[in-house]
Amino acid sequence: MLPAALPAARRALLPLRPLRPLPPPPRPVPRGPPAGLRALGTSPARRSEALAGAPLDTAAKEYSPKVRQLVRDIAGLTLLEVADLNALLKETLKIPDVGVMPAAAAASLLPAQAAPQEEEEVVPLKKEKTHFTVRLTELKATDKVKLIKEVKNFVPGVNLVQAKKLVESLPQEIKANASKEEAEKIKAALEAAGGTVVLE
Repeated sequence: MLPAALPAARRALLPLRPLRPLPPPPRPVPRGPPAGLRALGTSPARRSEALAGAPLDTAAKEYSPKVRQLVRDIAGLTLLEVADLNALLKETLKIPDVGVMPAAAAASLLPAQAAPQEEEEVVPLKKEKTHFTVRLTELKATDKVKLIKEVKNFVPGVNLVQAKKLVESLPQEIKANASKEEAEKIKAALEAAGGTVVLE
């Protein structure tokens, strides 16, 4: 506390201490049954009876003799009889005939039903190939030297001896994953040097 004797001006100059927050009040401990059971007004004895009578997932379910006989009768039917039974049940219970279709087909039909359009013959688009493999298949014996030099130019890291072995053991892959322009350029150069080239 500030002494009352200090003038008001001096009290204004003294630093103020920050206030500490108060601790939260303690939570009351719940007593008695949970709120849901309290609302139902059940006693502990009734709760244990209700839990004892509840079927467990692991317990085998008991079916009536009538249902068991129906299952035996249906299991003994032929496919034609099952189809007749299905049709009769649909007619008796007035169940509409709905075709079974995969989820993907059903999803694709929804936009078509929402906006009906003229039926046009759809021509599948051919996906144009963007990467090619350049393969040298044959060579003219008279142009072998020119072809070896061209192969050396297009295959990276190959010397003349390796290029000669490559040309002599045809068919050989010259370049893989080449773009269309690059593959056409290589093909034109090798064919000009006397080779037969195939783009795959």
